Amino acid sequence: MDDFKVTVKNIDMADARRDTITALAVKAFEEFKLEKDIASAIKRECDKQFGPTWHVIVGRNFGSFVTHEVGQFIYFYVGYMAVLLFKSG
Repeated sequence: MDDFKVTVKNIDMADARRDTITALAVKAFEEFKLEKDIASAIKRECDKQFGPTWHVIVGRNFGSFVTHEVGQFIYFYVGYMAVLLFKSG
């Protein structure tokens, strides 16, 4: 279970949404192995549950600088993999 330990690094989001999103991410990591499939699963669920348009990046080595809607940003790790999720548009 340590492989799916969630560590939040930066957040602009309500606690309840954070909990829902991190649970969705853990489920995606359990179901899929490729980063693109994990990101796609997380995006689909966030668009469905919270409305469009969510953007998701999953990986071990990337830089970013994004603009997001207020209260709609989270950057966290699931195990050793980073997840950047934000709503824009």
